[in-house]
Amino acid sequence: MSLKISASEPVYIIGVVCKLLDIPIWTLRQLDKAGIVRPRRMGKKSRLYSLRDIKRLEYVYYLMQEKHVNIHGVKFILKK
Repeated sequence: MSLKISASEPVYIIGVVCKLLDIPIWTLRQLDKAGIVRPRRMGKKSRLYSLRDIKRLEYVYYLMQEKHVNIHGVKFILKK
């Protein structure tokens, strides 16, 4: 039996994403609040991230850490 998960299927909780990408949880919350990466919500508090969200987060964090772009700059870059 083979499981196939679509890239848009929300399956990763915030703690797992934090460890996978080495991004602080507070940063993930700020990116959600800014509307840059919007994970799906389960209930009021739980955020679930998809593979697509994780790929976007990798790029966003690269811009923030390596290129020193702030959140407003990231939003501008992603709108292009």
